[in-house]
Amino acid sequence: MATPVTARPRTRAPRSASPRTGAPSSLRTLAARFDPEIFSVGGGRARVRLTGTGIGTWDVVLHAGSAQLEPADVDRRADALIEADGATWALIARDLGSGMEAFRAGRLAVRHDLHLGIGFLAATAGRAEAEALRFVDVPTTIGTISTMQAGAGPPVVLLHGLGATKVSFLPTVGALAERHRVIAIDLPGFGDSVKPLAASYDAAFFARSVVGVLDSLGLDRASLIGNSMGGRVALEAGLAHRERVDRLVLLAPAVAWLRQRWLTPVMRLLRPELGLLQLAPRPIVEPLVRRAIPGAEHGWTAAGVDEFLRSYLEPRGRAAFYAAARNIYLDEPHGPDGFWTRLAGLEPPSLFVWGRQDQLVPAAFARHVRATLPAARQLELDCGHVPQLERPTVVHDAIARFLS
Repeated sequence: MATPVTARPRTRAPRSASPRTGAPSSLRTLAARFDPEIFSVGGGRARVRLTGTGIGTWDVVLHAGSAQLEPADVDRRADALIEADGATWALIARDLGSGMEAFRAGRLAVRHDLHLGIGFLAATAGRAEAEALRFVDVPTTIGTISTMQAGAGPPVVLLHGLGATKVSFLPTVGALAERHRVIAIDLPGFGDSVKPLAASYDAAFFARSVVGVLDSLGLDRASLIGNSMGGRVALEAGLAHRERVDRLVLLAPAVAWLRQRWLTPVMRLLRPELGLLQLAPRPIVEPLVRRAIPGAEHGWTAAGVDEFLRSYLEPRGRAAFYAAARNIYLDEPHGPDGFWTRLAGLEPPSLFVWGRQDQLVPAAFARHVRATLPAARQLELDCGHVPQLERPTVVHDAIARFLS
């Protein structure tokens, strides 16, 4: 696994080691164009495998600011795998934007470590302007938060769901960057962000971490877009930090359950810290997870499973996952501090998007939101729990109209 990645202000020209002869010209172009000021593995080393029909299989070894292209060492597991046919690789070498469109269309696949794979593509785009896709580690009082940023304009912060990472918003970053400064973050405990052992990993903690990112970036206010758990975090930020939030877009948000929760006494007794001690060897955990999730070997679902495993197989990431899941289940619906009681006081303009096929957060919650927040906008779509990936065009069009 690659070491934490950071972007730094440009101070020197990019540097690349000479690749072995025989590699396709498209891959040689990418390696020569690699810019460590856009994406760097710091003092570590990472191996990105490039493969596909018509190009063979090659490794790019990233180390000390260089990108060394060499024949693939198939006996070693690469940190990230990028697969596309020869025509798509040639397209990427000419224009990363078209390459990203190929990624969204499924003609290019990134597996294992999406942070590393997408970061490598961004660093070989040959674009130095501030609006280009870039990866930035943001220092906060909680710890370092990993971000993926693009564009310029009014700021929009993207918040992922439980077990996911910032990369689940890659299509959204591309869709909104033309008019906004888009900042997708790994919430603490997930992806490449800090994973503090003593954190509560509840909505209030995550909301404070979002404010910490705004503080560190010098942003007074931002609009927030959250999916699932990220939607609950966005709502908490709008309730507890109203002065920092312009607008809210909630994509299948993890709202508090209204039905009786029979497991509440058990969940209160369970300690998430046990995740630190749990043995979770990849050869055992990975097949179980992939068998449990339909379509886990294809498209965005496969990429999402990769990102989940990347955090879950780390003890601190596993403890954070358990703590966050426990807090979602225990979220109180009523009473002075209950979610639905407080939701009635939400001030920022809000857009709720629900999936009619969502098995985790049913679209039936729309009527409860309507009764509590009659001024909020709502949109129901024929999709599941991740609208921005399942119905990207209609979702991003609706977001763009709402934010404008």
